[in-house]
Amino acid sequence: MKKRILSVLLCALIAAGCVLGGCSPKDPVADREAKQSTDKYRNFYEIFVQSFSDSDGDGTGDLQGIINRLDYLNDGNPNTGDDLGIDGLWLTPIMPSKSYHKYDVENYYDIDPAFGTLDTFDNLIEGCHDRGIKVIMDLVLNHISSRNPLFTKAAFEVSDGKLDGNAQYFEIHKNDYFGDDVQTLALGGDYACEANFSLEMPEWNLNSQKTREEFTKIAKFWLDRGVDGFRLDACKYYTNKETDGKEFLGWFVKTCRGINPDVYIVGETWSDDSDIVELYGSGIDSQFAFKYATNSGTINECINTMKGNNLVTKVSNYDSKMRKENKDEINAMFLSNHDQIRIANALEPNGLDFEKFAASVYMLFPGNSFTYYGEEIGMTSPGTTGDANFRTPMVFDSENLQKISVDNLGDTFEAPKYGGVVQQQKDKNSLLNFYRRIITVKLQNPEIARGQITGIQSFDDDTVGAFYTEYDGKKIMIIHNFNKTETKSLTITDDMIAKATLAADLVGVEKEKVTFNGGKLSLPPHSSVVIRSAE
Repeated sequence: MKKRILSVLLCALIAAGCVLGGCSPKDPVADREAKQSTDKYRNFYEIFVQSFSDSDGDGTGDLQGIINRLDYLNDGNPNTGDDLGIDGLWLTPIMPSKSYHKYDVENYYDIDPAFGTLDTFDNLIEGCHDRGIKVIMDLVLNHISSRNPLFTKAAFEVSDGKLDGNAQYFEIHKNDYFGDDVQTLALGGDYACEANFSLEMPEWNLNSQKTREEFTKIAKFWLDRGVDGFRLDACKYYTNKETDGKEFLGWFVKTCRGINPDVYIVGETWSDDSDIVELYGSGIDSQFAFKYATNSGTINECINTMKGNNLVTKVSNYDSKMRKENKDEINAMFLSNHDQIRIANALEPNGLDFEKFAASVYMLFPGNSFTYYGEEIGMTSPGTTGDANFRTPMVFDSENLQKISVDNLGDTFEAPKYGGVVQQQKDKNSLLNFYRRIITVKLQNPEIARGQITGIQSFDDDTVGAFYTEYDGKKIMIIHNFNKTETKSLTITDDMIAKATLAADLVGVEKEKVTFNGGKLSLPPHSSVVIRSAE
């Protein structure tokens, strides 16, 4: 009996010592099961195809290269922790084009030979679907390549005075139709075609019945082939003198849903809130939240100024505004993409914790997250101007760099500060493993992506950003400590979350730990937690 009492006392003393001495608590993420997404809510990964993975050594990334890397992106089991956990892919344009960016499409029904074949594409779709990955592809509906046969025939017909043929597909008018600020491609006689982006990219007439019939064929071709949706380029420019952009977008969304009711469509509307709100009225699923992204965006600004409460309030108001126009809106948050200086250029100089914390902040807001390839290992842009600087080759092994040539950059670029995928996989505290953990947390807690923000919790501290989301009758609270140096001591009451328990912690600063006992939460600098009711 005495030995038993001594044993109990010893265990109590050890437990007390752990509390007082700061022993590592059990990892809360290890106790929960991650479940594969089955709906439109996804953790998307944007791939600029030419720069991601070269399968045949010709200096160009290709579709087979992506297939070869699928196990890195998602091994098909959300609980292994050996993969990134990505369950959505966005492929930049893969259709035939002479340009390296491929946004001037010469044939909407084929794959650029540099990337592979339709058979290779089919294999990619099959491999993705086997792993639970949905695939969306870039679709360019605002403009076309001047080399596309539909346009070359139109140009020939117009020069011969024929306007009732292929000219109906395009914004072809007499010169006096266009304002002085409109760039046009001369077609002979008094006629020209609008071409604001480039003289090599004349613009479709989105109001034309012939155009809409062609777009229906294009959408059906790819959706029937297994594509799960589209990223629509340049939605802001769908409106012109005779075309209502909202009406056109609504028509296209409805058309696609008539082919596949589960299609997912996200639009690029690089504009202010009023334009985004208007286009949400079309019924489109998502539009990118541009003002929160980029090096000068609201997320990076609030991280630098440590205004956590300010950020979550702004995102809540933004989401509420969009949902008034479309109750099924899925916000699309991101940090950078193929058109912008990589976010690591701004974050890396401040320290790894800034990169980790930025990832937590944007990925834990409701909606779909979009991660630009290489962002998960801290890739930077070698220059600040020219798109090629933002599209350098993916670094799988910093000791064996891919020799992929990107436009005028050639194959000159630097590996990330902390190494490539191979190197970061071996470091449990790497940025790559932090991204893995975030996605695991999201798959364990469906309320994060699918919930609506139902309230802000201030804690009377502007450096703390805390909000509630509710989904399927369950409520969670997400808390971020935006302070870069100070640990926050917060009290979580039953009025906030009944029977609160720590569901997940994401700590940006190495060797710092979150503790949560008796409603008392200790939140280190640049860390985030998910609090939910004990189940």
